[in-house]
Amino acid sequence: MDLFEYVMVLASIVIGLAMTHLLQGLLDIIQQRPRVYWVHLVWVGFAFFQTIFWWWWEFRFSTLEAWTLPLYLFIIGYAFLLYLLCGLLFPRSLVGYGDYKTYFYARRAWFFSVFAAVFVVDFVDTALKGAAHLARLGLEYPIVVALLVGGGITGAITKNERFHGIFAVAVLTYMIAWALRGYFTANS
Repeated sequence: MDLFEYVMVLASIVIGLAMTHLLQGLLDIIQQRPRVYWVHLVWVGFAFFQTIFWWWWEFRFSTLEAWTLPLYLFIIGYAFLLYLLCGLLFPRSLVGYGDYKTYFYARRAWFFSVFAAVFVVDFVDTALKGAAHLARLGLEYPIVVALLVGGGITGAITKNERFHGIFAVAVLTYMIAWALRGYFTANS
């Protein structure tokens, strides 16, 4: 086992727990049939996408020869942040909320604060993969990160359902297109 594999074991456990939380939430929807909210489900789709592709994107660190404790803690912290993002989408119980729409808006400040933090951390993560990697992503990447962080801050503040619907669909669509465009192979 090389050092990258060793480091990724703990991070993978955390990401696996995040995915388990999302899957359990979807299973609860199927079994208990609460009223769902389409915007909430789009964010669930985004969270699945983000956790699944996180492993793919982190593969670039497999070529790193020297690992440091701060980098190790950063990678684990990034995984914890993604777990929080997923965990905030499904409560242990809807008691007190009634449905996912009420829950989503009641917890939107937490969800979107973590969402914005994920993209700040992602920018640092990308920079840690090297200046050449960051440059290869072009000007589009920092602009999109700024828009996502700004959108996250706005989402934390506003209850405007139209904003939330448009933002959710736009983010999920863009992120899928971005991954397919730029990360078709693990070494991209």
